[in-house]
Amino acid sequence: MSTLTDTARLTDRHGAVHALPASEAEVQVRADDRAHVFHSWSAQALIDPVPVAAGEGSTFWDYQGNAYLDFSSQLVNLNLGHQQPDLVAAIQQQAGRLATIQPSIANDVRGELARLIAEVAPEGMEKVFFTNGGADANEYAVRMARTATGRRKVLSMYRSYHGSTATAISLTGDPRRWANDSVDNGTVRFFGPYLYRTAFHSTTLAEESQRALEHLEQTIQLEGPNTIAAIIIETVVGTNGVLVPPPGYLQGVRDLCDRYGIVYIADEVMVGFGRLGEWFGIDAFDAKPDLITFAKGVNSGYVPLGGVVISDRIAAAFDKVSFAGGLTYSGHPLACAAGVATFEVFRRDGILERVRDLGARIVEPTLRAWSEKHPSIGEVRGQGLFWAVELVRSKETREPLVPFNAAGADAAPMGAFAAAAKKGGVWPFTHFNRMHVAPPLVITEDELVRGLAVLDEALDVADSYTD
Repeated sequence: MSTLTDTARLTDRHGAVHALPASEAEVQVRADDRAHVFHSWSAQALIDPVPVAAGEGSTFWDYQGNAYLDFSSQLVNLNLGHQQPDLVAAIQQQAGRLATIQPSIANDVRGELARLIAEVAPEGMEKVFFTNGGADANEYAVRMARTATGRRKVLSMYRSYHGSTATAISLTGDPRRWANDSVDNGTVRFFGPYLYRTAFHSTTLAEESQRALEHLEQTIQLEGPNTIAAIIIETVVGTNGVLVPPPGYLQGVRDLCDRYGIVYIADEVMVGFGRLGEWFGIDAFDAKPDLITFAKGVNSGYVPLGGVVISDRIAAAFDKVSFAGGLTYSGHPLACAAGVATFEVFRRDGILERVRDLGARIVEPTLRAWSEKHPSIGEVRGQGLFWAVELVRSKETREPLVPFNAAGADAAPMGAFAAAAKKGGVWPFTHFNRMHVAPPLVITEDELVRGLAVLDEALDVADSYTD
């Protein structure tokens, strides 16, 4: 694990020297956190959060000066990395001019960001409704679909995550829903395509796509097409597996929505704004949604921001009918200023192009080579700078390295892998039996290669648990 010098200073890649807080300050940080901070998705007495003192680019440091390459982009939101100077400056300048203004008043950076988003969205999507994040973006997209169609039900995949607010958690497929399952009774789940663990006994991607679409249509018919307002799909399923849809699947969903008058919502909270090497992940596929939800990468989470890109058809439903929804901080000027700066950085620095290049030239061939080397790797899949390595006890049986929703001792093999990665100076993203590769889009080639080498070595630990 790399560390700073005894002077507790770091020199960033721009040549600037920064001093870290004194290592003794960590004691107070830990004390305040343990005494007063209630953490999400956690049993409070069983966690020990790592205090982080500073970050720059693709790296962050703890109070002892230990450096970690951020291979999770925090929560897959830090697309432009830690302390990107243009985003920081945009927030500072906006704060000095107009720190906040209510959403019913026209604001220059809010309007500019909405225009910039509409310009890169699919044709015929000109309006943007801003929210505070991804969960409420999905909440409001569903509300728009229900109002526009006069229907109630929404279909979502079992392998999905759409947020933790009321409707969003009900739409979610993964186990985080289980404790909150009575919130919205208008949700219905279905199986999406996943050839490696196919629910349809498929042997090819073409079969998986066709059979998954047949299953979805049967679900629509059995639920009653006239009762279904929307189908919401993560364009590439994120936390639940980096599941890239097979050719033709998303267009097939679009066709089903057209056939039955259903609104197609593309959840791009995780893959929007460059993660796949496209402005929107849907650009890499063959379909056009009615609503696109976004957050995370729109401004790398520097100030909370999300939203819904609205098709002209859906927007027209509210021309003379009031939309029943709003947020005090919708389109917050500080968040939008960082969003405008994000567009400038993406275009100036060729972010989309470099994501496509690094993904195809470095990440994919490296992970494919791992698959031949490590007995613990069942499958690798992904695109751009968004990949999953699925770990198994046996390549033949495909038994997961840890059970579904494993905790405690059952999750020990993944815990050991993660600990080895951190010891090597890489902060990994793990979920159930998978390791995801999702570094900041600004990661240098040298950092990417170095981080992948650490993960390669850490996989030897996973190998030790194979049959």
